[in-house]
Amino acid sequence: MSGKTCLVTGATSGIGRETAAQLAGLGAGVVIVARETTRGEAAAAEIRQRAPHARVEVLTADLSSLAQVRGLAQQVLARYDRLDVLVNNAGVIATRPRLTADGLEVMFATNHLAPFLLTNLLRPLLERSAPARVVTVSSAAHKQVRAIPWHELTRGGHPQTYGITKLLNILFTVELAGRLAGTGVTANCLHPGFVRTALGREVTGLAGALLRLVLAARPGPAAGAATAVYLASSPEVAEVTGGYFVKRKPARPSTLATDPQAAARLWALSEQLAGLAPSR
Repeated sequence: MSGKTCLVTGATSGIGRETAAQLAGLGAGVVIVARETTRGEAAAAEIRQRAPHARVEVLTADLSSLAQVRGLAQQVLARYDRLDVLVNNAGVIATRPRLTADGLEVMFATNHLAPFLLTNLLRPLLERSAPARVVTVSSAAHKQVRAIPWHELTRGGHPQTYGITKLLNILFTVELAGRLAGTGVTANCLHPGFVRTALGREVTGLAGALLRLVLAARPGPAAGAATAVYLASSPEVAEVTGGYFVKRKPARPSTLATDPQAAARLWALSEQLAGLAPSR
């Protein structure tokens, strides 16, 4: 990965930080995205300890905000002349509905709309840097979803909201891969496994206590980062696109997750919500 530039969102802890650290260890220059500068700098310092010669830089943005996603993209476009890998890792789990400043449910905004908008805004840079890769962290939780509640997506309150957003990650990847055909940019997604991270830190009460008890016995972030790093770096998947991977191997997502009509509908809705001009 020497000479390559990788951007990893949600890189201050857990799978994101481990992904960034492993990519830095492979020789890549790493740009980590953090909500808070202090946490970002702390993560960068740890990564530099593990990979002393690595180029590690920090950008800050709250990805639940469309304005801040746009600001992040502007910073990337202004500061870097290439982007070889974009890892859409940032995600949240909220136990009760909470709206962002844009009036969108926070999990929908952070887990789906942010990577959708960021990827589209950075697409010209990715294409100029080709061969390049987009890697999006989904989850096997998508398999719990039997139908997409189209009219409730932006409001939340659905008991399966997290799983729904992970389903949307796969639909986004499927549609993106088709739209990137012939550009030299690939798009794949993955299930990182049920690993010990801080993703459920907002879960409180008995549910939160039980979740932390279960997580204590699970593998650490390194196991969760393995597939993301594989998709970001391995020559074995250099020309693979539109795939869903588990434990570094292709896997079959739910039938709904590969529905081309649902993928196209989601793309059109996401363009509208993100304020992007409609495309093919």
